[in-house]
Amino acid sequence: MSTAQSADTLWLVLASTLVISALISRRFSLRSALSMALAWLLIFGVALIVFSYRHEIIDIGHRVKTELTGQANQRAQGSSLHIKMALDGHYWVNGKIDGTPVKFLIDSGATVTALSQRVALDAGLDIDTIGPGMIMHTANGTVNAKRGSISELTIGPIQTQDLAIVVSESFGDVNVLGMNFLSRLRSWRVENGEMVLEP
Repeated sequence: MSTAQSADTLWLVLASTLVISALISRRFSLRSALSMALAWLLIFGVALIVFSYRHEIIDIGHRVKTELTGQANQRAQGSSLHIKMALDGHYWVNGKIDGTPVKFLIDSGATVTALSQRVALDAGLDIDTIGPGMIMHTANGTVNAKRGSISELTIGPIQTQDLAIVVSESFGDVNVLGMNFLSRLRSWRVENGEMVLEP
């Protein structure tokens, strides 16, 4: 071996020894480097999963946004209205009472459309406060509701006029579209997890 090659080998051994000694003496830094490498692997794995299931995640995001904002997941198809079932298993729909936005629960078990007192006041509805009202049996017990009517109700592309309603404080913030609305439609049905209303 030549003198030059011997010198190069010596320098390589010394440099390697210096690096190994530094790594051994600085165990914390080595541990940090391993932790950082594992963190990047985890980040890469999560990013890969998000990318692979991006469409499903977007769908879940839309569903959660719908629930949090109170916007019913509804779409018009021609003159009919399609409403997806909410996470609570019910069908909620956005509508307007004489131009005032209102969120409704569609309930085929309810005989008449029922409004909360707050919505009735916001919409400026004419409620019969003098008459005897109407005794209703609800899940929360017997309720004495006042009678009234809606001049114009709009649900998506569907419109109806002079719809009888009942109003009570006992309804809380829930507004119900009952059979007196559904019976005015040409048809209503549930298919593939959607309620379809046809005027």
